[in-house]
Amino acid sequence: MRSSLIVLFSVVALAPGWAADEFEAVKCGADVPKAMVGKHSSDERVVVLEARHSNLGLKDLGGMEITDRLFLNSWRICGSEYAVLVNTAKHLVRDVLQAPIVEECQIAGKEIPDAVIATLDNSQRQKPKADREKIMLPAKMAWKIDKSQERFVPMATQGLVCAASGAH
Repeated sequence: MRSSLIVLFSVVALAPGWAADEFEAVKCGADVPKAMVGKHSSDERVVVLEARHSNLGLKDLGGMEITDRLFLNSWRICGSEYAVLVNTAKHLVRDVLQAPIVEECQIAGKEIPDAVIATLDNSQRQKPKADREKIMLPAKMAWKIDKSQERFVPMATQGLVCAASGAH
């Protein structure tokens, strides 16, 4: 009886170390957002996560703090770019979109201060004329972050253009 309690206590005490991270259920070719939403977000070093999930081609592309409890991260997973919204207080993945995070978006020449996730239309195959030059491309689809719901919500694309540093 006593050894059973010790084993049970050891399992409970060590369980957080064994907890699966947000990429554990991800499979290339499957529904990545469905596999990640609601999962525990790891606080391990990025190089450790990338190495453990090398089969996914996992690569951290950077991120930004949205609020004191909400973080937006960009990951390359299975060759595609995903925007991942994490509640840092609860360490939970709240939402995932297969689309890049873009910067310097504007409508009617006015800068949009919030983070925008969008797929851009480069059907005309525009390219920057010089290194580090950005071209403004129209958005085909776009989302913004609903901070209270901790979700991505669609936004209107009429007149929305965003900077691209290459032909996407």
